[in-house]
Amino acid sequence: MTLEDLQQTIRTEVGVLLYFSGENCNVCHALRPKFKEAFDDNFPQLKQIYLDAYEHADISAHFQVFSVPTMIVFMDGREFAREGRAVSLHQLINQLARPYGMMVGE
Repeated sequence: MTLEDLQQTIRTEVGVLLYFSGENCNVCHALRPKFKEAFDDNFPQLKQIYLDAYEHADISAHFQVFSVPTMIVFMDGREFAREGRAVSLHQLINQLARPYGMMVGE
């Protein structure tokens, strides 16, 4: 995936979750399935993209990701939420529920 591809996806999708992780990050690997399940259940129209922050250093730098895990949610082409390290999945879901519902007409 290139930065240009990613920017196009962010512009054209209803919403996008970018999940930056690292190969040697145990927290990243533990959280990823929980995030996937929660987003599949609560935000099915949000496209989920998982990136290794080190493998895609140019993309990480563009989005100012300096630690992993970092989650960035875009809605309507704009950054809406950003969480890193100590992440409350429950709090993030609550934060996104209303705007997501308005975006998709729920």
